[in-house]
Amino acid sequence: MLYNNILVAYDGSELGGKALDTAIELVKLVPSAKLQVLYVFRFPVLIIGEALVPTGADITSRIYEESEHIIQQAKDRLAAAAIEGNVVMVEGYPPGVIIDYAVEHRCDLIVIGSRGLSGIKELMLGSVSHYVAQRSQIPVFIVKS
Repeated sequence: MLYNNILVAYDGSELGGKALDTAIELVKLVPSAKLQVLYVFRFPVLIIGEALVPTGADITSRIYEESEHIIQQAKDRLAAAAIEGNVVMVEGYPPGVIIDYAVEHRCDLIVIGSRGLSGIKELMLGSVSHYVAQRSQIPVFIVKS
């Protein structure tokens, strides 16, 4: 089955890069296919009792700068492959944003790495891809190492 509107979740990790490369190869099979590259970032929030304490401006700025760097990496990979694609950055809860974006933009395939960047690797290993695969009504292609 060939896909016409492919979403790849890219986070700048090694497996995120492999997922992007896989999506690029799929688009090359169907030159009329559209490629959507989505990077989802999240500002950390500290919870103290019942209060939510937002992240300071310096940390927020660094997270945003790193996010822009990751987006540029994706654009550079597309340019190197001579593939056009829509590269976007969205703030929010990654698994939910990925599914919502795919539905909203009528994607017919989601490509995602089996695990990405995580501060607590053992606890979070594959949690985003697992969530997306379990809850998405759209087919999910999980790229493993």
